[in-house]
Amino acid sequence: MKISLGCDEAAYDLKIMIKEHLEKQGHIVIDNGAEAGETVLYPDVAARTCRKVTSGESDRGILVCGTGIGMAMTANKIPGIRAAVGHDPFSVERSILSNNANVLCMGARIIAPQLALYLLDVWMKLTFQDGSSTPKVERIMYYEQQFVK
Repeated sequence: MKISLGCDEAAYDLKIMIKEHLEKQGHIVIDNGAEAGETVLYPDVAARTCRKVTSGESDRGILVCGTGIGMAMTANKIPGIRAAVGHDPFSVERSILSNNANVLCMGARIIAPQLALYLLDVWMKLTFQDGSSTPKVERIMYYEQQFVK
């Protein structure tokens, strides 16, 4: 799978761990920054990362910052993105199974790196199945289109 990955300076170390972890599993990782020692505006990184998902250049996206919240808020402004903050196994699971998330956001100041990698493994193995959640995801996309200019 191709993964678009981005972070701000607060999550640089976690981003590197995630990148190495995914590459060891055979995934292709597109690194959208930040770079070591670089201070960035996380909305810029989130937009750059998500555009690679919506264009089809990558299959999914992963965004990490201090809390995951700002990245998720920005990501969800990009048409076609369904981003969720995932800090526990149930939320990560439901982000895919109930909401067909294509971007996972995590906070480097919230969870331990080992938990982040475990949650990432859970998320990467899941796929959305057409079923009872399909009408809900379709409604999300319907409302998204109502506000796209």
